[in-house]
This record gives sequence, structure tokens and C-alpha cells, in this order.
Amino acid sequence: MKTPRLTLRLPIAAEPGSAPDQVLKTAEAAEAAGFDAVSISDHVVMGAHADLYPWGDFPFPPEAPWNEPLTILTAVAARTTTLGLTTGILIVPLRPAALLAKQVATIDAISGGRLELGVGTGWQKEEFDALGYDHADRGQLLTDAMGACRQLWTGERASFDSKTVSFTDIWCDPTPAQERLPVLFSGTLNERNLRRIVDLGDGWIPIMTERRDGIAAGVEELRRRFDAAGRDPAELRIRSTARVGKGDDGRTDLAATLERSRDLVAVGVTELDIPLTAYDQSTFFDTASAAIGQADWSDR
Repeated sequence: MKTPRLTLRLPIAAEPGSAPDQVLKTAEAAEAAGFDAVSISDHVVMGAHADLYPWGDFPFPPEAPWNEPLTILTAVAARTTTLGLTTGILIVPLRPAALLAKQVATIDAISGGRLELGVGTGWQKEEFDALGYDHADRGQLLTDAMGACRQLWTGERASFDSKTVSFTDIWCDPTPAQERLPVLFSGTLNERNLRRIVDLGDGWIPIMTERRDGIAAGVEELRRRFDAAGRDPAELRIRSTARVGKGDDGRTDLAATLERSRDLVAVGVTELDIPLTAYDQSTFFDTASAAIGQADWSDR
């Protein structure tokens, strides 16, 4: 069993610690504690119909503030030196493909190759309406935008033609510092998402309600598809929310969380996303470094 990457999920919306200055301090503390990366979620605007959220009760009121994730990650890059920077997830269909390619490449260049993207389609119709995109086209918009970004990130003269994004003979510089900037696609593994991951991506972020058996089946299918496409299945990345555990005192505890998440790693999860707001933030970093260093990822 391989040691997973550990990503700390930064507070969002109205959660405690979500103010920009606090988020930056948290990122610095995460780097010092030994986390591999931080992640941050995305909404550009919010509408009134949070009751249409597909995965249960939406946890925030529509008026809650949301930090723009690429902006926050740029600031985190300036305050840290080794910490990975990732979105979880970025609603790509809300952003013009060429502008997104430029922003992402610039952040990766600034950070020395520390950026990766977790991407998805989004769910909220009002958000698409406000930005002038068709909610019904969000799947196609995601596929086309990421295909366009891959072309623009080469640094060479680029042309691209799809249903929603087209351009001819253009250049986009700077290019990412990484030879291949990692992209992980979220969502259910329907046929279209499987093709996205294999053709354009580097991994999968299962939906929040996905169970262990579903993740295991998805990993097996993706490895098979990678192999059939001539890609190394060992390079497949799977990022899943960690299973929050409690210590002997009944309080949420990082060491217990890592132990409880072993079964996810055993079925192929390569990185665990730790939701900071599940813990007492005033004491979390007091023991985080020890918990990370003492975690046992050996086969038992």
C-alpha cells in the first residue's frame, strides 16, 4: 500500500477560518505540519435555489461569501515554498477556456510547478445564467475547455475546434512550469467522464457520496482504460475525502482519521482530502505533524 498524498481542505463560504487572511495563515501552518497540498472549492455566485443541490442539504446560505480559488491559490503560492496547490473542484464551464489556460499557466509558473486542478461541471443553473453560459451544455463546456487548455499549454501555435470552443493559430504564454499540469475530473464515472479522464486527465475525484466499493470499481475500470490507451495505470491518481475519525476522547482526531482511511488507500485512493472544518482549528496543528509522521501505511 503506497503512502497517500495528504491534502488539507481549506475553509470556504461562512465556515470558521474562511477569511482570506486566516486562509493564508492556515496554508502556512499546513506546509509546516507536513501536508502535501491544500485544496479549495469554488462558486462564482450563488442563487436562491440551494434546495436543488444534488447531494443533500446545501450547507451554506446563498449570501455566504466565497473566495475565488485561483486568486487564493496565487496568494498561497507567494506565502509557501513546497506546498501543492489544488482546486477541489473548480467549475471550469464558468470560465472562458483561453483565459483559464492563461491564469492556470501563470500560477503554475509563479509557484514553480505546484498547481494542479480538480475540475467539474457544477450544478447550479443560476450560476450559469449569471455568466451567460447554458447550464444544459455544462458537460460539453468542461470537455471542450480542458481540451483547449491542453493545446494552449504547449506553448506552441495552437488551433482547436469543438462545439463550444474554437480558435486558430494562437499562442498562450507563459506555459506551465510542469511538463504536464495534473488535472483530476470529479463526478460519476459515466462513459463521458471516463473518456475525459483517460484522454485529458490524470485522475478522478469521486463524488462525496461514493462508497468504498464504488471507488474500488472505479479504480479498476480506470486502470483498465489507462492500459488500453497506452497510459501507465500506476500513474492514475484518485483523490477522495478522508473518513473523519475520533480519538479516545470522542473528539475528531487526525491520527484516527488517517487510520480510518486506510481501507480507501487499500483500494487505490492515492490522496486523501482532509476537511479542516471537521476539527477544532484552535488545536489542530498542535498534533498534525506528529499524526502525519506516525501514520502507518504498510500492508498489515
